[in-house]
Amino acid sequence: MTIALQLVFWVCAGLLVYAQVGYGLVLAVLGRLLRRPAPGAAVPDDAALPAVSLVVAAYREADVIAAKVANARALDYPADRLQVVVACDGSPDDTPALARAAGADLVLELPRGGKIRAQDAAVEASSGEVVAFSDANALWEPDALRALVAPFVADLKVGYVCGQVRFVNEIDGTNQEGLYWRYEMWLRAMESRLSSVTGGNGAIYATRRASYIVVDAVMGHDLSFPFNMVKRGWRAVYAPAARASEKMVPTIEGEFSRKTRMMSHAWPIVVKGGLLSPRGYSPLYALMILSHRALRYASPFLHVLALAANVALVAVDGGALYVVTLALQVLLLLAALLAGAVRLRLLLVARYYVATTASIATGWWSWARHGTPAGWAPPEGTR
Repeated sequence: MTIALQLVFWVCAGLLVYAQVGYGLVLAVLGRLLRRPAPGAAVPDDAALPAVSLVVAAYREADVIAAKVANARALDYPADRLQVVVACDGSPDDTPALARAAGADLVLELPRGGKIRAQDAAVEASSGEVVAFSDANALWEPDALRALVAPFVADLKVGYVCGQVRFVNEIDGTNQEGLYWRYEMWLRAMESRLSSVTGGNGAIYATRRASYIVVDAVMGHDLSFPFNMVKRGWRAVYAPAARASEKMVPTIEGEFSRKTRMMSHAWPIVVKGGLLSPRGYSPLYALMILSHRALRYASPFLHVLALAANVALVAVDGGALYVVTLALQVLLLLAALLAGAVRLRLLLVARYYVATTASIATGWWSWARHGTPAGWAPPEGTR
C-alpha cells in the first residue's frame, strides 16, 4: 500500500515539475546541441512579398473595429498586395458599417455561426496567397505583417506562422498572464527552431491559402492548426519579430473565466481532434506534444492525485519528507488565497498558477457536461 502511494505521488510530482520546468530545460539543451537557425528571420524585399488577405472575425466589436481597420491600413506593406477583410459573425451592433467606413476592402455580414465559420467564409471570399488573421482588439506594429510572411518566403514547407503578442494590463494588475506568456513565448521560439510549434495565438498568425484547414466550429485555430499542419507535411513556426499588442483581461477572475472558455474549446481537440495521435509526427515533435500539451492539460488531475497520495502517506507513514511535501502543497493553496488580500507579486503568481491550472479542469467539465458553443463574445475589460 505504502509503495503504491509513493509511486503515485512521485510520478505525479515528477511529471508536474517536468511539464512546468523540465521541458524548458530539455528544449534549451537540444537547442544548444542541434543549433538550428531561426526560420525566416530575414524580412523579404517588396518584390518578394506575397499578396495577403488580413481577416478579422468580429462579433460586437463596434468599440474597436475602426481602430483595427486603421491599424491594418497603416501596416508597412504594399497597398496593392493587402486586402483587409472583416467577417461579422451575426454582430448585433453597427460593426459592419463602422468597418466599411474605416476602409475595409471586404465586409461580410454573416449569420451567427461562431468565429471559426466566420473565418472560413472570409478565406473563401478573399484573394490573398497568404491569409493572415487577427483579433479585433489586437494592434499590430507597422512591420508586423512583413515579419509574419517572411517564413513563407524563406521556406516553401512552412504552412503556418504565428507572431508575438504582448498583453497589456492598464487597470488592475492582479492578472499575471504577462509573466506566464513571456515564458510561453520562449518555449514557442525553441519549438519553432527545433521542429514546429505546438500552439499559436489568435492575435497574429497566418497560413498559406494552400495549407488552410477547415476544422470543427468549436475547435479554435490556436491549438488545432499547428499539429494538423505537421500531420500534413507542413511546418508551423513562430516569428517573434511579428509583434502585436492586446489588452489582457484585467483581473484574475476574468482570466479564469477566459481560460475556462478557451479550454472548453481545447478539450475536444485533445480528446477527439487527433492531437494525441502520433501519426504524422516526428519523434521530436511527438515529445513536444506530450510535454507541452498533454502533460500541461493533465496538470490539474496530477495535482489532485499528488495531494491525495501525499495526505494518505502522511496518515499511513508519517515520515518527515511527506510532511514537508504536503506542507509545500498547502502553502501554494494558502498563498493563492492570501493574494486576494495582500498584493505581493509572489502571492499573485501563486494565485495565477492555481486559477489557470483549475481552469483546465473546469474547461473540461464545462465541455463534458454541456458541450462547447461555437459562438463567442469579447471578454470584459479587453476592449
